Amino acid sequence: MINFALLIPKAVVQGIPLLYGSTGEILTEKSGNLNLGIPGVMYVGAISGVIGAFAYEQGLSRYPENGFLAVMIPLLCCLLGSFLMGLLYCFLTVTLRANQNVTGLAMTTFGVGFGNFFGGSLIKLSGADVPSIALSTTSKYFSAGLPFADRLGWFGKIFLSYGFLAYLAIIIAVFAAIMLKKTRVGLHLRAVGENPGTADSAGINVTAYKYGATCIGCMIAGLGGLYYVMDYACGVWSNDAFGDRGWLAIALVIFTIWKPDIGIFASILFGGLYILYLYIPTGMDHMELQQLYKMIPYVVTLIVLVITSMRNKRENQPPAHLGLPYFREER
Repeated sequence: MINFALLIPKAVVQGIPLLYGSTGEILTEKSGNLNLGIPGVMYVGAISGVIGAFAYEQGLSRYPENGFLAVMIPLLCCLLGSFLMGLLYCFLTVTLRANQNVTGLAMTTFGVGFGNFFGGSLIKLSGADVPSIALSTTSKYFSAGLPFADRLGWFGKIFLSYGFLAYLAIIIAVFAAIMLKKTRVGLHLRAVGENPGTADSAGINVTAYKYGATCIGCMIAGLGGLYYVMDYACGVWSNDAFGDRGWLAIALVIFTIWKPDIGIFASILFGGLYILYLYIPTGMDHMELQQLYKMIPYVVTLIVLVITSMRNKRENQPPAHLGLPYFREER
């Protein structure tokens, strides 16, 4: 039998990086940009935060420990690295009008290589005997839950035992949903993604919205990489440890039909499905079954894609101009 009291907290922790990645990609796609470089962006965000945390911990020999700096330095480094990745993507696809699919895939390859290079360099600098680096001093500030969670039994374990980045992910997703549905900025952003020519004729700065949504989306996605290293992995960086979480975050965008609020529950569901094979009976007779369980998130995404395509409801479809370059002269 599956112990759901144990599975749910693990699913939440597993799903938070997916929530960050999908929320960032939803904002990006609402502007009409299809950024398949999200896995690379998350990787760059993670390694940028690790570099900041490593620099901070190296300075502890001369300065006293400071919790505020332990959080802010990696956080700002992560946001800066992710922002630069978003800026690079926009420069190539919006300004130079390069193919968005090819650019995104190239950025994924670049991001993984960038992370592995600097991650390997930090491992050598630390003189570790294993191919990883542990940033436990910084990590404890990211993974600390609410102090009274342990006294509330199962309720505290399920709802209050996570680091602040987990709650920040939910806040960002709710804010993004409200912004897209209820604000003038959200209306303009959706107009740019649906028909940039019409939006341009109405006086909306298409280029500014594409740059802004994509760069902010990349910064949000980068936080998912930082969360994975500093909270989920307890501050341990190992090259190529992310697996396919970046691609799963992109799949989650389709599953949520481009709605960040639905992404909160969908990410937890995907997180549970992603690790479900760890909670089924083990043994030689169940090895093939475990491999099938690993396929469930992707199979569910395909089913949702088929259903939404058959229903053909406009609000459940991707932006009409998604992945297409905008030439103002062709209006």
